[in-house]
Amino acid sequence: MMGGASDGPKERQRYVLRLASELTRKSNKTRRRFQRRLVANLRDGLSSVSDGAFEIEDRWSRIFVDLEDPRASLVLRRVFGVHSFSPVDDTVPADLDRIVERGHELYHDMVQGRSYAVAARRAGRYPFSSQQIREDLGAALNPYGQVDLSNPEVRFSVEVRDGEAFLFHETLNGPGGFPVGTQGRAVCLISGGFDSAVAAWLILKRGVELEYVFCNLAGPAFERSVIQVTKVLTDFWTYGAKPRFHALDFAPVVSDLQSKVTPRYWQVVLKRAMYRGAAQIAEEVGADAVVTGESLGQVSSQTLTNLRAIESAVSLPVLRPLVGLDKEEIIALADRIGTKALSARIREYCAILEGRPVTSAKVRAVDSEEASVDLGLVRSAVEARRVLDVRGLRGTALTEPYLHVDQVPEGAVVLDCRTPAQDDGWRLPGSLRMPPAEFPRVAADLVKERTHVLFCDHEVQSLTLAERLQRLGFEAYALRGGTRALKSQSETAGMAGQA
Repeated sequence: MMGGASDGPKERQRYVLRLASELTRKSNKTRRRFQRRLVANLRDGLSSVSDGAFEIEDRWSRIFVDLEDPRASLVLRRVFGVHSFSPVDDTVPADLDRIVERGHELYHDMVQGRSYAVAARRAGRYPFSSQQIREDLGAALNPYGQVDLSNPEVRFSVEVRDGEAFLFHETLNGPGGFPVGTQGRAVCLISGGFDSAVAAWLILKRGVELEYVFCNLAGPAFERSVIQVTKVLTDFWTYGAKPRFHALDFAPVVSDLQSKVTPRYWQVVLKRAMYRGAAQIAEEVGADAVVTGESLGQVSSQTLTNLRAIESAVSLPVLRPLVGLDKEEIIALADRIGTKALSARIREYCAILEGRPVTSAKVRAVDSEEASVDLGLVRSAVEARRVLDVRGLRGTALTEPYLHVDQVPEGAVVLDCRTPAQDDGWRLPGSLRMPPAEFPRVAADLVKERTHVLFCDHEVQSLTLAERLQRLGFEAYALRGGTRALKSQSETAGMAGQA
């Protein structure tokens, strides 16, 4: 099985991959199907990152991968279904004398003055045992170091199978689990925070293919931040699938429920609305469950009673892989996954009530509160949603659509980014000066709970600095039309105030 392209023969590194134990315990028919998917996912991952050719050989108990591009080995750490893998130092015929001779050549310098151990494994019948390999190679290396079977500084391994012996000294962990796509499909409610990203990863690890549903409560900058988190999950952990990102404008839903629902029930009713939207999309895409990042008792809406009241809104199973984890455990997993830094910048928009929310909501009471809400707004949000191919998003597609606004929202902080050469002395009352050279100083004093709109004469500085602020976790935009547009809007507003 070949992939990639090459201008000429190059030296390749061989890796031996071991399968996750759960996969090997399946019946032969199921295991064969799972391994085919695993190989396909490996091929997809290697094709997406490798500049060189590669070859994958499935030998049932082991999968061998030959790579020209050493960077591509990072993929092997991220393909679910891989238990561990080792770079092969050399391959020799399955002959005991040849194994010992080559092992001595490869490793005697590495052993010098260090403790070591030799591990060996055979698959098949040979005129020598695994114990003989350990003893003979260990004896050959003994003049250079000291044997320590309990805690060696370096461990050498020999695997004998199919008439060959593979020698290696390093074993790296894969993620385990099942290959993505072997356990059906679900939709994941994603908010960009630590919890939902980790929940998605844990479900991907169980072999479930995901579509992502984002209920936007705070505008384009929020959406962009959540997409960046989702891209880490898709680009690094979802080889073999092409997840989509379903962006729903939930501002009308929030406005409606806040005008009709008793405030202490806002959070529970909002969560039900999100569940309903996700369930509707799940039905459309043929998914069998909804995944959430809820952890039991972590916040007020996630008490056991509240979760029951929220879940009653949908008929699909709701999967909560974080239900028994605490925040420290979740953040540690986010760090391993690669989403921690991105999630740390994202504000909490789902908490729409600052007071005391209900912590023990009964299903009947929530049904009563929800009865006056226009659920047609949820259906409208689903029908009008934007659907994005997350893996296909590159470069400007991740920045430009999220940087512009045409008007200054009420209550926004306006930042004047004109350079000294552009500054004509005009000031918008209440605005702050932030020329590019002053960006670090001014940004340090900004409040992330406010919306920020930047302007300059030609949108060059405003776009650049708005993008930098978004990367720092601010809701920030560049005003389309720049200084001229802001002056016009200011004059119009002034005339309206005089009238």
